[in-house]
Amino acid sequence: MAPILDIFRALADPTRLRIIYLLRSMELAIGEIAQVVGQSQPRVSRHVRILVEAGLAERRKEGSWVFLRLGQDASTVALMRFMDGAALSDSEALWVKADLARLAAVRNDRAQAAERYFAEHAEEWDAIRSLHVPEAEVEAAMQDMLGGHAIGRLLDIGTGTGRMLQLFGASAVEAVAVDRSPEMLRFARAKLPETGSDKYELLLGDFYALPLDDGASDTVIVHQVLHYAQQPELVIGEAARVLGPQGRLLIVDFAAHEREELRSRDAHARLGFSDDQIGRWFDHAGFETEAVRTLEGSELTVKLWLGQRREAQVLPIKGRNVS
Repeated sequence: MAPILDIFRALADPTRLRIIYLLRSMELAIGEIAQVVGQSQPRVSRHVRILVEAGLAERRKEGSWVFLRLGQDASTVALMRFMDGAALSDSEALWVKADLARLAAVRNDRAQAAERYFAEHAEEWDAIRSLHVPEAEVEAAMQDMLGGHAIGRLLDIGTGTGRMLQLFGASAVEAVAVDRSPEMLRFARAKLPETGSDKYELLLGDFYALPLDDGASDTVIVHQVLHYAQQPELVIGEAARVLGPQGRLLIVDFAAHEREELRSRDAHARLGFSDDQIGRWFDHAGFETEAVRTLEGSELTVKLWLGQRREAQVLPIKGRNVS
């Protein structure tokens, strides 16, 4: 925790105070902050360094981008409560309002970039979707299977477009999304709600080595991701590691199939999974299979496997191939 004098020195500059108000709304890249406050990136970087050194902001590298969020220690939380009750002057209120309006434009830019990307790749995804049941049916089944318990701390592994955050984030105490693609994380970030965005965290990471502590989650979702894994059992083992006692893991993927073109054209490492495979991996990682659901499509069948983590110790599986 930074000394109190450093904290107030950091806030003494109007630009740094503006940055704090922006970070209260959402996590932002340095270039986006520069765009909103109308200053050069080097100048904004200097302001950010002072805020970080005072513990008021935290940096997070995501590929070639650096994102900023509010500091998470007790002094910053207390300061935000104080700011909630403090009155702004008329001029201060005007620049806060103007900054938030420009921030809305930044959010809109993100959303438009995502739309352009998905429009360019629509034919590829539509070709796969046409083989199985509509997404709305899959999502309804997911909501039904997870509806019996509180979501708690949510983790979405391989978040992609961030759809699972949209679907379950509002019900979660906090929501973390992990993806190894910085581009996909930027698209997912464009989908975050304008209010309550402080409970969301998007992290660059690999599903074999999640950037979370043991027991950090209550509900983990792996939606149409496991078929990209060369060693799916290790992904399930990592999910078990980050789940607390009685935590739940929901896997949504294809049943075993013979569409070889998905391997060669779309980089699917596995052509679906059988109930027996998932059941063995669940058991080895310390899960009881709670429910299994089958959704028949035209050529591909979608499966949903829900496991609940046993309180017994999880067996080590790193480096082992449990097929």
